[in-house]
Amino acid sequence: MSNLTVRNGFLPTTFTEAKQFAGELAASNLVPKAYAGKPLDILVAIQWGNEIGLAPMQSLQNIAVINGKPSVYGDAAMALVQASPSCEGVEEFFEGEGTSNPVAVCIAHRKGRKPVTVRFSVEDAKRAGLWNKQGPWTQYPKRMLQMRARGFALRDAFPDALKGLITTEEAQDYPDDAKPQVKDIPKNPLDAIAAPEVIEPVYQEAPVEVVDGTVTVEAEVVEVVAEPEEPETSGGGWLLYIPRKDPQELSSLEEWLKEYNALADKTAGAGKAAPRTRMTALRELREANDPTIKRVPTLVKVVLTQGHQTRLAWLGHQMREEEGKSDNVKEDHGPQRQT
Repeated sequence: MSNLTVRNGFLPTTFTEAKQFAGELAASNLVPKAYAGKPLDILVAIQWGNEIGLAPMQSLQNIAVINGKPSVYGDAAMALVQASPSCEGVEEFFEGEGTSNPVAVCIAHRKGRKPVTVRFSVEDAKRAGLWNKQGPWTQYPKRMLQMRARGFALRDAFPDALKGLITTEEAQDYPDDAKPQVKDIPKNPLDAIAAPEVIEPVYQEAPVEVVDGTVTVEAEVVEVVAEPEEPETSGGGWLLYIPRKDPQELSSLEEWLKEYNALADKTAGAGKAAPRTRMTALRELREANDPTIKRVPTLVKVVLTQGHQTRLAWLGHQMREEEGKSDNVKEDHGPQRQT
């Protein structure tokens, strides 16, 4: 293993280093069984960890893929929220212990906001078909009630810290026909990169003949085989398009991703502008760079899409709060990416 940066463990600094790092970990017997022999899954887990502030090995221990959708264990979600500068504390306790319907309570306190309180009771678990379900709900029912209340409260109060991830404990409880699905993306987008295939016929331009004012075009059907395309470049670089400004040329995909995400975070967190205005600006940035995003590797496209949706969801939450009450909520500086 060469050319890997060492800072309290291996921390790859480029996409090439990350691929090499993931390959070495996949061959190890010390990674979780779900990642053994799967370097691409490891690569995505590390990328997700970087997005939410987890080191590579923490990512492998705390991020699980349930039905193709990443999730984070409840204890890791709590750690990420408590590490947020916006967090003023999280309370957890039970009401009605010793009764037939104990209730798990989680209260999440965020600076400048009203506390978010969530209760999840045995009756709630029964309505959801979870109570006495084989597995953790039978072995550790009290813990599962706590995790469900925690997951809902933390996601509502700190969507920017969790970047849209749900808790693993919740994801495991979805029935197969109700688990979230993403259209046009395989269950594991890293295990299936589509091979070139024949797409629908198109007409090739042919000479135009004009006879007595009538235009006649002879066209033949041509089969076009889809081939991988390279992103639009100028002189070998990667172009970052900024609405109403000249594009910025960057030398590598890694640099383009860094600058694009920084610009998207800055746009979403522009506190002086109204949330609705920021949402519009964020969509314009996404649309301007759509030609490049369509051509990046599949795993990068998945992460970019999830990040965009998380920023919009966070802004929508802010917009609803500002339209619904007069509390000052602009102390929060947006869904900043963890480093």
